Amino acid sequence: MEERDFFDERMEKKLATLNCPHCHQAAEYEVTWVVRTKKRQLGGRADERDRARFAKARSYMLRKDDLMACKNMRCRKRFEISGVQSVVFTE
Repeated sequence: MEERDFFDERMEKKLATLNCPHCHQAAEYEVTWVVRTKKRQLGGRADERDRARFAKARSYMLRKDDLMACKNMRCRKRFEISGVQSVVFTE
């Protein structure tokens, strides 16, 4: 079994306050996250190794956006959002 068989997956947007490195203006941006929640129970075709991996699995969020466009109309440059974590465990 693959790891994605252990999780239900959905997209979610969360607000984050980010500073543009070019114009230094702070603004609220919607950052897209992939939320993977652990299923309640494993499917029937799992073997012992899959059951052990499933027992260790935890729900988590994975940041999908890497770049944002500045909201300042005079700037509008794209910048990396390295200041926001890329993986967050939710349990």
